[in-house]
Amino acid sequence: MPTETIIAQIGNFTAFDTRLALYMLASLLVGMITREYARARTADRLHDPTPRLWGRLSLQPRAWFDPFGSGLVPGLLAVLWAAGVTVIPTAYGKPAPVDPSYLRHHPRDVVMVSLAGPLATLALGVVGGVVLRVGGASLPTELQWLLVVFTYTCMGLTVFHLLPIPGLDGARLVALTLPPQAAQVYRNADKYLALFVLVILFLFGSVVLSAITNALCGLAVGGTCL
Repeated sequence: MPTETIIAQIGNFTAFDTRLALYMLASLLVGMITREYARARTADRLHDPTPRLWGRLSLQPRAWFDPFGSGLVPGLLAVLWAAGVTVIPTAYGKPAPVDPSYLRHHPRDVVMVSLAGPLATLALGVVGGVVLRVGGASLPTELQWLLVVFTYTCMGLTVFHLLPIPGLDGARLVALTLPPQAAQVYRNADKYLALFVLVILFLFGSVVLSAITNALCGLAVGGTCL
């Protein structure tokens, strides 16, 4: 969406859009709890004790909460949603404490840990879509909207975390294909994750990412999403 259009829409808050924004925030919370726990549990089962030692093998959001990625970014997105601007919903937590040296089978175990989070949110999205399909018109209208937003949000988390941005799951997969020195430099760029997120979400990638998210959501619910 062009910047001029976004600016023009800011301030056009409605009760309906505000409810959608709240549904999105609640869905992000559920999605993030599930993905972070799934990733930590997978690493733990693959003999890496680091997540457990760092307290990440927990369903408590405070274990992974990041002020920018888990607080400010979702807050900004909620404001945009409440103003009628549907930007792909996403969030990220503190860097995952995973030590590849504990993993016994490379690169398989690294791939499994990297995909655990996206697969978890993908599964949540599919469940939301199935419930909506099964319930159909018999469900209260507000519950239907909640399920659509939940499915869309979970698919958004899946798409976002598979991007090849240092600090996200997709970057760990890409790093496996690089020479050791280049992979190290690539992974170390995760300190710029906040900048990457702002550029991708609000400048260049929102339209493409939203289209992919809409496509996945549409497949899950069997119709049009947002």
